[in-house]
Amino acid sequence: MYDENGNLLYVGKAKNLLNRLRQYIDISKLENHKQVMRLLVKRVEWEITPTEQDALILEEKLIKTLKPKYNVMLTDGKMYPMLALTKHEFPRLLKFRGKISQKKDVFGPYPSVYALNETIKTIQRVCKLRTCNDSFMKNRSRPCLLYQIGRCSAPCCLPQKNYDKNVQLARKILTGDSEPIIKDLTKLMKDFSDKMDFESAAEIRDKIKALTTTTNRGIRQNQPYTQNLQWNKNVSELEKWLGIKISCVGVFDNSHLFGKNPVGAMIAFGHDGFIKSSYRHFKLQDFSRAGNDIAMMEEFVNRAIKDGPKIDLIIVDGGPAQWNIATKVSNGKIPVLGVAKGEVRNGDEHFIMPDGSVNKDLPKDSALFLLLRLVRDEAHRFVITYHRATRAKQLTASVLDSIEGIGPKRKKQLLQHYGSVRSIMDADLKSLLHVPGLGKSAAEKIYAYFHSEVL
Repeated sequence: MYDENGNLLYVGKAKNLLNRLRQYIDISKLENHKQVMRLLVKRVEWEITPTEQDALILEEKLIKTLKPKYNVMLTDGKMYPMLALTKHEFPRLLKFRGKISQKKDVFGPYPSVYALNETIKTIQRVCKLRTCNDSFMKNRSRPCLLYQIGRCSAPCCLPQKNYDKNVQLARKILTGDSEPIIKDLTKLMKDFSDKMDFESAAEIRDKIKALTTTTNRGIRQNQPYTQNLQWNKNVSELEKWLGIKISCVGVFDNSHLFGKNPVGAMIAFGHDGFIKSSYRHFKLQDFSRAGNDIAMMEEFVNRAIKDGPKIDLIIVDGGPAQWNIATKVSNGKIPVLGVAKGEVRNGDEHFIMPDGSVNKDLPKDSALFLLLRLVRDEAHRFVITYHRATRAKQLTASVLDSIEGIGPKRKKQLLQHYGSVRSIMDADLKSLLHVPGLGKSAAEKIYAYFHSEVL
């Protein structure tokens, strides 16, 4: 917000810009200092960022460098909390505020200390990495309490076989690449359940829940920030690199869980940034392709070319197989660029060029490399969000939909009252009769459906 002389008065952030600006319309409802500021405001400017984390970073940068008069927070040298993995034989999880150094890999920022602490708890439960400082670790003679409660593998005292693997696992979780981990844990949970080992299955279930919560926060590894990305300049560089003209690029990714809820997505971008109006979700129509990533990609790219916006370049998240199928579908009319991952999702990518050659020479710190990684991650975020929504909708609806007379309104009432389908299944008739708006007849039907052997 600026005054009539162009002086910056205030910097803020919001998920919904319209709602945020409405708060300033009625001056009488504002705090005293904001009332004074509001009278001075003559112009408002805004910038859209790809993620909430980018918004946090941009807000912090503007406040620290431009020092707006009516911003109080972040002007005292403090920063949003960050999380780091130290460079050590047994890397340590560390929370901090301050300058980023080369002695640790940094993740974040986090909107609150609570969010950061919850993330640390997740990493401890799943990966069992240490959080103690080096001096404490060096002087231990026996494992501490965190080992006893299953939140550390005690590298201070015990031999370690999988610590490096767990560090890599933590990096994937912290960069939002936890979907493959959730798949493996889901399979393991099912195996325990089949063996009637419900205690172990419940422990795995809690890990999956914690991982899902952490991933949904959209945590990204600290990297050159996307608000510094000059879209027009970098897309022009992409044009030169590939030897084509670009108006709209489509970036594809798909997702499923052991073949269930197969979906795909395309995000789009051009010289002015992401083109949200051209984003597309796809539900798989040919279910014989379910679980086959290549076959799914073939259907989604084909549908996008036929029914979607005109695109000048196709980018696929994957290796030669994904590149081959997209090239086949486009019939050589639209060039295809593949973004193939190495062992580490962020930092080891290489590219399959439209002519089929492999390019590993693009500098990892170049703006073009960061652009391609950014749009790949945006496609991944977009499809994973859609997949989770589809999966959650099916999960909550499937059982209750089988009960005659239970429509959307009553389903909503039941879920609001009990919180989960499992709790509804376990409820007795007396409890069901107390659900607001359900009625005796519907309560008896629900109880009979889940407890028919008792009646």
